[in-house]
Formats: sequence, structure tokens, C-alpha cells
Amino acid sequence: MKAESGEKSNRYRIEALAKGLDVLRLFDESTTSLKLREICDRTGIPMPTAFRVVATLEEEGFVERLPDGAIRPGVSVLTLGSAALRGSSLVQISERPLLHLAEATGETVNLGVLRGADVLYLARIRNADLVTANIQVGSTLPAPLTSMGKLLLAYLDEDAVRERLADFDFTRAAGPRAPRSIDELLPRLAETRAQGFAVQDEEVAAGLRSVSASVFGRGDGPEGAINIAVATSRHTVDDLRGPLLTRVRATADEISVRLRAV
Repeated sequence: MKAESGEKSNRYRIEALAKGLDVLRLFDESTTSLKLREICDRTGIPMPTAFRVVATLEEEGFVERLPDGAIRPGVSVLTLGSAALRGSSLVQISERPLLHLAEATGETVNLGVLRGADVLYLARIRNADLVTANIQVGSTLPAPLTSMGKLLLAYLDEDAVRERLADFDFTRAAGPRAPRSIDELLPRLAETRAQGFAVQDEEVAAGLRSVSASVFGRGDGPEGAINIAVATSRHTVDDLRGPLLTRVRATADEISVRLRAV
């Protein structure tokens, strides 16, 4: 049956469309533009085909060409991404509880999901006083460095974590307390798993702390996580493990109840 299903799937596959999607998947926060030759090298698409694919994507607004000839994602990609986020039931259900959490604490709150070795930010209500990277909806941060990422990784077994982070470069860590190897990360995940929440203490960046709780739907594992991010100048780690944890857990529980009711 699997072979028949695969044959049926291949029969309906549109190779030109698949190649266009392969090109779009090359772009992320660390790769914002590419030359045509780089696109060919990374996808394996022959130059004449890549030229036609890129030209079609450009005509439809999914990529645009820079003055130096490099290609970057266009407005149509942003429109689709925004529509996907707005249409997500997780985002819609979380919106009001996150707003209440931000109002109650006066701090930045986030909703994220695990994507490969990163956390993808689906919602963000930012305190203007928070000094950190310019994170926006759709941004990603390395999962091993964030409270949400550590929490979501903690639900995986060790083999799955090692496989997911096989290509992760721990030398790119920015914060002074960031783990410098997977062997340093694993005990932190074990602690996170045991306590049921995660704290980030200057692992993403100096001067930044956060605490996160998981959001559950009807499945066995978490749908995502939420956190409260604070400046070290305003809150200690004890604050995160005390009143702020109580609030973030209550909000995560509220979102989980709503998700299970969908």
C-alpha cells in the first residue's frame, strides 16, 4: 500500500513547483539573499532551470532582485507568512491570554514552537524597555539558548535531541551563560524536564532572562510554549521561579484548555 501511495503522490507532483519551493526554503534569518549561482549550488538545480524558476518567482512577487543581482524573498512571501500566522488556531487562541499576561506583568511575552534547531516566534507582545535582539513575529532564535526552546527540547529523548542539534554550532552562542556543547546542554534539559518549566539566564544575550511554560492541545506532546522575558536589572532568577512562573503557568494552562476545546 505504501508503494502505491508513493506512486500516486509522485504522479501528481509538479516538479517546477517543487523546485520553486526548494528555492524559497533557502532563505531564513541567517540567509537573507543569495546569488543565482549559490541557489544552484545549494539546491542542485541546473542553472538554466534555476534562472526560469527565479524569473517566475520574481514575476509573481515571491522574490525580488537586488541591485547587485542577488535574490531575496519578496512581499508575496511576507503576505503568505502573515496569513498563515493569523490563521493559526494556536495563535488566535493565545492572543487574548498573552495580552492579559503582558498587561499584568508589564513585561514582554512570547509564543513559540520548535522548528528544527530553532524556536519560531508566532506571537510577541513587547515591553519597549526590554533591551534584546530585534525579535519579531516570524523570527527564530536557537532553541538551546532560549527558555521556550529548552522546554520543548526537554520533551524529546536524548537521541532525538542529538539528531536535531547535529549541525548546531554552539560556538555561535551569544550569552555569557550559554551552553557551549551538547554535553553541557543535556543536564539543563534534564533539569527542565524534571521541574516542568524552563529558565533562561543570560543564555540568549547578556542582560536578558526568561521563564517559560508549555502549551498542550489534544496530542501527547506540547503544541508550543510561552514565556515572559525580562531584563536582569529588573528581575532576579528567584523572581522568575516565583511570581512570574506562577503567572506564565496559569496563562499556559488557560491556552491549553482553550486548545483542547477546539
